[in-house]
Amino acid sequence: MVTIEKLSPVPRYTTLRVTENADASVHWCHMHADLARAPGRACFKPALVNEILQYQWSLADRLRRERSNGDDPLRHVVLASDCDAFNLGGDLEYFCDAIRRQDRHALLTYARQCVRGVHAFHTGLDAGAHSIALVQGDALGGGFEAALSCHTIVAEEGVGMGLPEVLFDLFPGMGAYSFLCKRIPPHQAEKMMLSGDVYASEDLYKMGLVDVLAPRGQGQQAVDEVIRANRRIPHARTAMHRVRAMSQPVTLEEMMGITEVWVDTAMQLGEKPLRTMERLVRAQYKRHAEPNAATA
Repeated sequence: MVTIEKLSPVPRYTTLRVTENADASVHWCHMHADLARAPGRACFKPALVNEILQYQWSLADRLRRERSNGDDPLRHVVLASDCDAFNLGGDLEYFCDAIRRQDRHALLTYARQCVRGVHAFHTGLDAGAHSIALVQGDALGGGFEAALSCHTIVAEEGVGMGLPEVLFDLFPGMGAYSFLCKRIPPHQAEKMMLSGDVYASEDLYKMGLVDVLAPRGQGQQAVDEVIRANRRIPHARTAMHRVRAMSQPVTLEEMMGITEVWVDTAMQLGEKPLRTMERLVRAQYKRHAEPNAATA
């Protein structure tokens, strides 16, 4: 029997719906809350990126203060979505505009903000938290990178996940290579990045890129089970985070260097790849032309 805990809303954001359980040991961050009210795109718009960073900073500060006061249980932060896509990736409309204007500064600022966000999930907010990605809809490009940055990926069956940036002659430059290479061999990571293929969650589970595969509609229950299992071994789980960070580090400096390469590559793109981006933007608008009902 599944026990449903009452979640307390913390209404401060426009693109996020954030809640926590009664004892504040599990924190939920649902992206795309704005799509419940108005049409739009389920991508990493600058507003969403900035609100995720604000949420991370605020929560990290709170968790660190709790630990300094002697309250040191294992906390969990869950990244999820309020629409039928987990996240479709970077803001291609923003990319096209910046590239056409040759505004390298704008593109680099955006990319660095994205990197800070995924790196924070990778490090447990630098506050000892265990990060979980709950993927109940497609996770593409930067959306897949965000999921890969988390300690545990829970995905429902039938979900598409992949890195299609090569379709417009670009590569995923905000963590994909660094995070993939911690789970699969580098040559396999490169093949995945250069193919542009979208994989079913079932296949990624077999490859070891998805940690927990759940039946459709049962992703939240699977997350609850991951959390219950971690609560039985909080010290071991916390120690494993530290061991992983020492043995398989992904530094912010490494990721910032890679994203510089990404920006330099993006700034060289011509009209053909930009038109491909624009077609994808139109498809994203069409996909979420009507507001979605927020999930509970």
